[in-house]
Amino acid sequence: MTHRGSRVLKVGSLARVEGEGALYLRMDGGEVAEARLAIYEPPRFFEAFLRGRSYAEAPDITSRVCGICPVAYQMSACRAIENVCGVLVDGQLAALRRLLYCGEWIASQTLHIYLLHAPDFFGCDSAIDLARTRRADIERGLRLKQAGNAILELLGGRAIHPVNVRLGGFHRIPTTTELRPLADRLRQARDDAAQTVRWVAGFEFPDGGCDNDLFALSEPGTYAIESGTPTVMPAPPIAGLHPESDRALPTRTFGVHDFGARVTESQVPHSTALHSVLDGRRHLTGSLARYAISGRWLSPIALEAAHDAGLGDPRQGTVCRNPFRSIIVRAVEVLYAVDEALRIIEAYEPPPRPYVDVPSRAGTGHGATEAPRGLLYHRYTLDSEGNVTDASLIPPTVQNLGAIEEDLRRIVQERLGDGDPTDAELTALCERAVRNHDPCISCSAHFLNLTVERT
Repeated sequence: MTHRGSRVLKVGSLARVEGEGALYLRMDGGEVAEARLAIYEPPRFFEAFLRGRSYAEAPDITSRVCGICPVAYQMSACRAIENVCGVLVDGQLAALRRLLYCGEWIASQTLHIYLLHAPDFFGCDSAIDLARTRRADIERGLRLKQAGNAILELLGGRAIHPVNVRLGGFHRIPTTTELRPLADRLRQARDDAAQTVRWVAGFEFPDGGCDNDLFALSEPGTYAIESGTPTVMPAPPIAGLHPESDRALPTRTFGVHDFGARVTESQVPHSTALHSVLDGRRHLTGSLARYAISGRWLSPIALEAAHDAGLGDPRQGTVCRNPFRSIIVRAVEVLYAVDEALRIIEAYEPPPRPYVDVPSRAGTGHGATEAPRGLLYHRYTLDSEGNVTDASLIPPTVQNLGAIEEDLRRIVQERLGDGDPTDAELTALCERAVRNHDPCISCSAHFLNLTVERT
């Protein structure tokens, strides 16, 4: 179908992305003049809720920001407030925090892979639709997610909005006897995770690439999850080049205390969500960035799976820049998280106390962790009574919105160059492109209203 003059298309909401938003595309003379991802949910005011509350309440309050990645908010809050108070949590308590975070990675990434993203590759509207023909695959995904939930329930008290996390550690820590059946379950989960990598590696992937700076935490010797140093890998040197893969470029780092000066937010007219830039440039955080920056620190089983899946060897500097292939990277991260959880359990020795004391003091502290969707930053200022006087939360989706909009513009432009796609074809393409980045717009379950204006 050929479109002449102006055309406006409105598409109903789409399940399989968390939150509510709308996409506006304007095309003039075969060129994509504008691509806007508009978030229209009302502001949630969590930073305002925190002001005046005790510093000890921040982990529980912020966990309510998201039902899919509450641990990320709890851990970032704990790190920031412990930074204010001059407390370092290490040893087995730090290992238990990493184990809890592994549980969230397994549960959240698996949810995205199987229930939100995989249906796109089979032309299905939902995971239920996909299960009619791929029942064994969906059952494998559900087993994997349940394994992640089991970690969250044991360490966090429950799978959604855990209640066992506190400043300095946990209210209660598990015994070695309690961890033993969890290890048995995770060994089965490791097989399921390895099969997941092989499964998604067989999908048919459109060509694609991104030329944004990549941004993630790094920590020498380990794949950064619950701690690390903000690290930037610059975009390819040739503007407009959109390679699917590239060689790793030299990275630069900065202290987490400089995050607010380097990552700056601004309000855009078309969205209730802020947009951010890193040193004035678009950037992308999340699985592709983590794999580029820390991939060489994956465990041997995850490295082998990545290589066999066609991602190359990150130890040799291979970087994946095709957002459509991000589902493979997420699957590799799930395999790593299961393997890492088993390593932590096998080395576990209960510490003498479930937490270290965190006495309050006035000052400002900073904390960052890697939520499944990318780098999450918290900053808190406390007064002499230990009350929060100021708070800043910068989630990964806020950081990725500019990159997602540019990705949409580029993908649609390339599709227009291949012919005259219908509005339905463009809608499906845009929805897939957005789901590549797994945006967490809110804790809702629907996303896209599409408006296409042709002139």
